[in-house]
Amino acid sequence: MSADDALDTPALAAFCDEIVGDHQPVEVVRMRGGGSCEVFSVDRGDARWVLRRAPRRANTSRAHDVLREFRILDAIKDEPVRIARPVAACDDPEVFGSPFYLMERIDGAPVRSNVPPAWAAAPETHGRAVVDLCDALVEIQAVDWQRCGLGDLGHEPGYLGRQIDRWLSQLASYEGRELPAAQEIAGWLRDRLPPEQPQGLCHGDYKLDNALFSLDLPPRLLAVVDWEMASIGDPLVDLCWMLVFHPGDGGLTPLGTAAEPRLDVTSVPSADEIVARYAERSGRDLSAIDWYHVFARWKLGIVLEGSFAKWQKGLSDNPVHEYFGMQTDKSLANALDIISQ
Repeated sequence: MSADDALDTPALAAFCDEIVGDHQPVEVVRMRGGGSCEVFSVDRGDARWVLRRAPRRANTSRAHDVLREFRILDAIKDEPVRIARPVAACDDPEVFGSPFYLMERIDGAPVRSNVPPAWAAAPETHGRAVVDLCDALVEIQAVDWQRCGLGDLGHEPGYLGRQIDRWLSQLASYEGRELPAAQEIAGWLRDRLPPEQPQGLCHGDYKLDNALFSLDLPPRLLAVVDWEMASIGDPLVDLCWMLVFHPGDGGLTPLGTAAEPRLDVTSVPSADEIVARYAERSGRDLSAIDWYHVFARWKLGIVLEGSFAKWQKGLSDNPVHEYFGMQTDKSLANALDIISQ
């Protein structure tokens, strides 16, 4: 199926007819976003869905396994969590070019370098978006994932140690810069592994721009999206990954510095305040929170270094990737600052 054929809908319409049990025409339009997957709006009668499709040239890695993503969302769809409820999945690439799933369409917007226009009228309320992000994370991590049928995704003891091994291997695979700071931090992390947290459902890339917020006031988180990296793991990893991208005090990569209307960072609770709120609502032990702050910055540096290494080798023509090396250095330096305190 060619790129142009991908929006032809007879096979998709037939699939929808089968799952709904009647016949309606289907209109499909490509949408922006979706992470490494492709997303499309699907209108069928009164139904308004989003179709999330694996890239047609994707390998079988977990990051592109939309059927696994659907399985997780389907397992928790009746839980009190803020997600776009899944509708149906299809593993036949002949229907729409590659495996996909359908979910309800949410009228919302992510918060990146700007906020929905209506929010400009009440900048003092912008901090509610970050508070809601924290609360939605607590809700997700409170899910009884074993009762929901996700027990096979759990991990044996030693999850955090394996995470260190995984990201060191990822760094080595770039065959780029030496980054002695990354090795130093890895040693610190390994020597100070905290006690195992009770495992929970983890999003894997939890941050403001992977959530959809209300277009009107007051700011409200409607749905957490882009679940392609979801797993069962240590919940504090998700918390501190979120805080790396905190737009106010304590964040390493702040948002709200470009487009209008901007996020009013003066209204945003500090990272420490969010940690305190999370601790109160989750009941989890956060006595080793600095370890997770260091891990998040170390991991971010390694992720950024991957794109920078591609740019160095001429394998990326994205001009932004040229500056990711400096961001890697900044992230690792910030981790070292926490270690030295």
